Amino acid sequence: MPCEPALQRRIMGRFSTGVTIVTTRYGAGDEEVWGMTANSFTSLSLEPPLILVTVDYRNAMYEYVQRGACFAVNILTTHQEAISRQFATRGPKDFSGIALATGETGAPILADALAYLDCRLVNTVPGGDHAIFIGEVVAGDINGGQPLLFYNGRYTRLTHSGMSEQAGDLNALEGAYEHYGCI
Repeated sequence: MPCEPALQRRIMGRFSTGVTIVTTRYGAGDEEVWGMTANSFTSLSLEPPLILVTVDYRNAMYEYVQRGACFAVNILTTHQEAISRQFATRGPKDFSGIALATGETGAPILADALAYLDCRLVNTVPGGDHAIFIGEVVAGDINGGQPLLFYNGRYTRLTHSGMSEQAGDLNALEGAYEHYGCI
């Protein structure tokens, strides 16, 4: 069966992802910040530490990341669904009422995010109707909480309990990476 854009979108909806807000600062003033909800984000390399995010060329975020040469990926918790919805819309973004910190690059960091990666833009690669921003990770941190997930066009969350089981699995995966160089 040919994979038309509508079918591709439905198929990709079956891939569960975390939810992030990508932020940037494109000028010196506090009002010159921008953000967008994104789930098109992945780790690219550990040495050097690189990640990538994709942004539609028509989105204002494309211009602002280019201008600011930095971005942060803020991984959201289950308590941040409303913020995700707010930043998923087109138009100006309202950061009022959101606790922010400033990353080493100058990019805004959502203080209550599950985790964040602060990046310096090192390359922009064309990817069809999207730009692929490659960022060198210069800082990051992890806070507590459970991740907000997106599956089949809906927000969802993990349903298991017991973080100790997860921690054990993570240790096993890290051990596999150290031993085999991949997971």
